[in-house]
Amino acid sequence: MVEQDKTQGPMPAEQIRFGEPRRHLVNIDSISTSQLFTDCVIVGAGVAGLRAALEAADHRNIIVVCKAGLEDSNTWKAQGGIASVLRPDDSFESHIADTLRTGCGLCELDTVEQVVRQGPELVRQLQEWGAKFDRVNSEIDTTLEGGHSHARIIHAHGDETGRAIAETLIAKVKSQPRIKVIENFFTIDLLTDQENRCVGILGRCKNRGLQIIWASSTILATGGNGQLYRETTNPAVATADGLAMAYRAGAVLRDLEFVQFHPTTLYIAGASRALITETLRGEGAYLLDTKGRRFMKDYDEAGELAPRDVVSRAILAQMRKTDATHVYLDVRHLDKEYFARRFPMISDLCESFDIDVSHDLIPVRPSAHYMIGGVKTDASARTSIENLYACGEVASTGLHGANRLGSNSLLEGLVFGKIAGQAVVAREAMDAASLQHPAIQYQIPQSDRSRLDTADVRNSLRSLMWRNVGITRKAQPLNEAQEIIRFWHRYVMDKVFDTPEGWECQNMLTAALLIAHAAGLRKESRGVHYRMDHTQTDDKHFRKHIEVVRAN
Repeated sequence: MVEQDKTQGPMPAEQIRFGEPRRHLVNIDSISTSQLFTDCVIVGAGVAGLRAALEAADHRNIIVVCKAGLEDSNTWKAQGGIASVLRPDDSFESHIADTLRTGCGLCELDTVEQVVRQGPELVRQLQEWGAKFDRVNSEIDTTLEGGHSHARIIHAHGDETGRAIAETLIAKVKSQPRIKVIENFFTIDLLTDQENRCVGILGRCKNRGLQIIWASSTILATGGNGQLYRETTNPAVATADGLAMAYRAGAVLRDLEFVQFHPTTLYIAGASRALITETLRGEGAYLLDTKGRRFMKDYDEAGELAPRDVVSRAILAQMRKTDATHVYLDVRHLDKEYFARRFPMISDLCESFDIDVSHDLIPVRPSAHYMIGGVKTDASARTSIENLYACGEVASTGLHGANRLGSNSLLEGLVFGKIAGQAVVAREAMDAASLQHPAIQYQIPQSDRSRLDTADVRNSLRSLMWRNVGITRKAQPLNEAQEIIRFWHRYVMDKVFDTPEGWECQNMLTAALLIAHAAGLRKESRGVHYRMDHTQTDDKHFRKHIEVVRAN
């Protein structure tokens, strides 16, 4: 058991009640709406949602819904690996200490221990289910990554770890007769009864229109919110839907100000951003500015292996110092054939832009990558709403604190997916029969305000968040962001849309305002939250979680 100094763990949380007039995004008449019934509905099909489904499927009937296809998830696109203690020279205590140190005083020790200690068992289980992790001789290969004191990052097919894990879980899910997967199902809102217990979801199936899925238990596993930012590594589906729908339902959200930016994404003007995994830096890649100078040692003794927030801020500062739009990754000293084998996805990506990694530098810059905050859960994945659970990136479990340690995200998804599935099974056995399916009638008044173009609002919002609520922050830009977002709210949140594009825009506006508000409240710098007007960490006033809950 790792001992944690009580003065270093978080103090009691500060909870903010925040106004939001709308409970639902669309009109609801449950009696006339198509309905399905199940023991448990899981919203999201990344590592956490799929692992939860597998854990519960031996005892319950499960419906998994995802807004696009099964391959359209952050998990599928994850280049990084899974952090797990597999080597004899490593230890749980070391992994726990690395996680606590990176979390800057806001990690929950019990959660960190729970996740770290379950890692090896779940990695072995993935192997039994068919995952092929990279090996050296007969052992799983492990590599070093920024923030880790030991080489404990495991990969599959080099930089295709997420895809390999997703394919393994998808194949296993498809073999389970009690799991039904519905693709192209946009979940619009969580449904609750008069006692505010979650009773299922309302969504739109691409070919069937609006549908209600009644469920004794609901698991949110909707992933992140990278699309709130102009520059992001996330796929198009990451529009903060889970955060927004949980907030509208009355769930407590936590740590929303902590948005992690990945230091290195490929920067080609006019092209979408593509992640360049930090494992490259772990294996010897250098960061150079546009003048050809290594600069990371100017900012941190660990150089290229410093934590992500440090590297992101250093790159941003160096870009400003050199009046440049990017910096470079230098891998020219690495063997080209080894590089192609070790990082096939990045190798193909570079070749597609005529970048010869044996001679050319790779242009990179930071991008929004991971939402550390989310729907608050306890150690059993339970949210503040009865019957509602959350796991994966949409959840705030207390593992990451103020800054996520690299490769702990896939690990968390596996562990808390399993925990959520177990919690559903345990709870169902007690009181599933008592759940009622209430008649729900909800009518939104007709708006007389002008209609804004949601595509324009969305693009403007992403640029605003990048400028004002990005890697570095100050009071005036944060206040300005909230003022502008509130203006958009008045003309978008009062409308009833009938397409995913409209609902996504509403969810993005909701989540963006909450993030900007939380960032304004935290008047210090801690982890990934860096205030240029409050550059020091203030343990006396801010070594605590900031929670947000709907006021009405």
